[in-house]
Amino acid sequence: MDRTLRGAAEMTTAMTILGTIGLFVVLSGQGAIDVVFWRCAFGALALLIICAAQGLLQRRLTVRTLAIAAIGGVAIVVNWAMLFSAYTQSSIGVATAVYNTQPFILVGFGVLFLGERVTATKVGWLAIAFLGVLLIVLAKPQTADYSGSHYALGIALSLGAAFFWAIAALLTKKLTGTPPQLIALIQVCVGILMLAPFVSWTALPQGPTAWGALITLGAVHTGIMYILMYGAVQKLPTYLQGAFTFIYPVVAIFVDYAAFGHKLQAVQIAGAAAIIVAAMGMTFGWRLLRFRAQSATSH
Repeated sequence: MDRTLRGAAEMTTAMTILGTIGLFVVLSGQGAIDVVFWRCAFGALALLIICAAQGLLQRRLTVRTLAIAAIGGVAIVVNWAMLFSAYTQSSIGVATAVYNTQPFILVGFGVLFLGERVTATKVGWLAIAFLGVLLIVLAKPQTADYSGSHYALGIALSLGAAFFWAIAALLTKKLTGTPPQLIALIQVCVGILMLAPFVSWTALPQGPTAWGALITLGAVHTGIMYILMYGAVQKLPTYLQGAFTFIYPVVAIFVDYAAFGHKLQAVQIAGAAAIIVAAMGMTFGWRLLRFRAQSATSH
C-alpha cells in the first residue's frame, strides 16, 4: 500500500475512534474524575506494553523533559475531566463542536509566549469561530436532559477543556525529539497519581458494560489510537494531518445522534459548522478575502 494512502487510512481510523469517545464515557456510567482515572490506568498499561515493544523504556530522559511532560500531563488530565463533564451537561455533539476552538487558543498562546504574529486573516477566522460558539450558546436545548444553566455550564467546560489542551500542546512543542508514545505514558502516569485520592473506591464500576467501556477508553482510545495517529503523522504531510482531524467532530455529532437521539438544532448546526470551517481555515491558511492586484495604467 502507498505510504500516503496507508497514513490516510491510519489517521481516518484514529479520528473515527476519537469521535466515539463520548459514547464510551457515557456507557461507563461513571463521574468524570473516575472515568479519567481509569482511562489513565488502562491507558498506562497499554502504552507501557507499546513502549516496551518499541524499546522506548531504555531511553534516558532529562529532568527538564520529564518535568515538561509531567506538567503537560496535568493539563491533559484537567482537559479530559472538563470535556467528559461537558458531555453530560450540553451533549456530546455540542461539547465536541465547542471543543474545536483549540486551534484559536493555541494561536493566542503563540502570540503571547512565542512571539508569533497574528494576521488579519487569523483574526477573521477567530471572529467566525466566536460567532459559531455564540450561536451554540444562544440555542435553547430541545430536551429536558439539558436545562439552560446546565447547557451554559457544558459550553464553559468545553471551552475550558480546549484551553488546557492548548497548554498541553504548547508544552509538547518543547519536547521535539521525544517519542510521543513515551510522552503519553508519562502523562497518564501523572493522571493516575493526581486522581487516585479522588476516585470513588467504595463505589467501583459495576457490570461488564461499565468495565468494558473503561478498558476500551484506556486500551483503544489511548493506546491503539496513539499508535495509529502517530504512525499516520510520520507518513502524511502536515496539511493532510490537519484535514483528517476534522473527522473527529463530525463522527462525534453523528454518534451522539445515533446512540442517544441528540439531534442538533439548525442554529447549533450552523454554529458547529462555523467553528469547524474556521478551524480548517486556520489550519490550512485559507484567506478570507483575496485581493487582486491591479496594475496602474498611464494615460
